[in-house]
Amino acid sequence: MGHKEQLLQDIGIVDFVLVELTEYLDTHPRDREAMEYFNHYARLKNQMMREFSQKYYPLIKELAESNKEWRWGLAPLPWEGACG
Repeated sequence: MGHKEQLLQDIGIVDFVLVELTEYLDTHPRDREAMEYFNHYARLKNQMMREFSQKYYPLIKELAESNKEWRWGLAPLPWEGACG
């Protein structure tokens, strides 16, 4: 597995953790430790997505900024094998 694929997989793992923490915090909103975990993983995901966007292509439009070209259209489409 190359760096790009590993980084995408890692982003997916962190995103899964955030979804689970969100569901937990919905029912335990006063759990400070869970909130600290959520904030940690949210920062980690943002950092990983910025790194991926700078090296390859933006995963969200907010990370498509560039001085040289519009990078949003550079990502492969799902039917081009990007999701497999």
